[in-house]
Amino acid sequence: MIHADSTGKGQDSAPGPVLSVVVPVFNEHEVLAELQSRLTRVLSAMGDSYEIVYVDDGSRDGSLELLRGFCRDDGAVSLVSLSRNFGKEIAMTAGLDHARGQAVVIIDADLQDPPELIPELVAQWRKGYDNVYARRRQRDGETWLKQATASGFYRLMGRLTRVEIPRDTGDFRLLSRRAVTALGLLREQHRFMKGLFAWIGYPSIAVEYDRDRRHGGTSKLSYWKLWNFALDGITSFTIVPLKLATYLGVVVATVALVAILVIIGKTIMFGEPVRGYASLMCTVLFLGGVQLIALGALGEYMGRMFNETKHRPLYLVNQYLGAYGTRRPE
Repeated sequence: MIHADSTGKGQDSAPGPVLSVVVPVFNEHEVLAELQSRLTRVLSAMGDSYEIVYVDDGSRDGSLELLRGFCRDDGAVSLVSLSRNFGKEIAMTAGLDHARGQAVVIIDADLQDPPELIPELVAQWRKGYDNVYARRRQRDGETWLKQATASGFYRLMGRLTRVEIPRDTGDFRLLSRRAVTALGLLREQHRFMKGLFAWIGYPSIAVEYDRDRRHGGTSKLSYWKLWNFALDGITSFTIVPLKLATYLGVVVATVALVAILVIIGKTIMFGEPVRGYASLMCTVLFLGGVQLIALGALGEYMGRMFNETKHRPLYLVNQYLGAYGTRRPE
């Protein structure tokens, strides 16, 4: 059972700051200084105690050294350095595991999501909302193809799953302490965080904003990675592909049975010879394709089940530099 006051009231005796900001980082050296400056300016102006938890996901461009410098210069900065690149979903999970705030904000390092929106997210949290997600009104700097595929994917997810995943919404959001605790119970290897944010429930509300262009650097998500991300989302929250394979098999078998009866009837009644090498090949190839699709869908689910049965930890920490002067290796 999880019990917590979603607004953080009555938790003054609990250790840690009021607000934690989790920032997953992978090769973002060009934007980190500007991000740190803007985050510090916004959070200091709010007047609440805070910490900034950077999670280095195996960066190779000097980001880690820069983050270590932030820890030395600012006592409110924490660094979780992972042992290798585990992916953004895992990096976010590591940040949530290490965040100590009564409320936790997740924000990307590329500054497409403005830190200046954080006070508005906090204001909604103080009204009693556990999940305050930022909804994009406009997405500057993204191609029409990326916007169209993203829109199509979330429409598809809305039809396939029973969990309502908000459209035009990314990872930029605020979570209450009890929402973070609930997410901590979900330890599956193939993590579709946008779905997990919605799955835990609790009172939620949207805050709309215009998404900016990247402040610097390039996106780390290729279309191939986005495709695999979509597969993780679908297989994590619905078994509809398996049902579709079953329904398709029933339809094909029914059509084949009718065709067989027609051929046998015509042969008996009219003595027609067997003909149609081309139609025979088309039928064989079509059925072979249907079988491969069904086996592929089954294989995706079985592969994920295989990974889950290993019970490996989600990530390994190479170094942890804690806020407020604490330093401890992991």
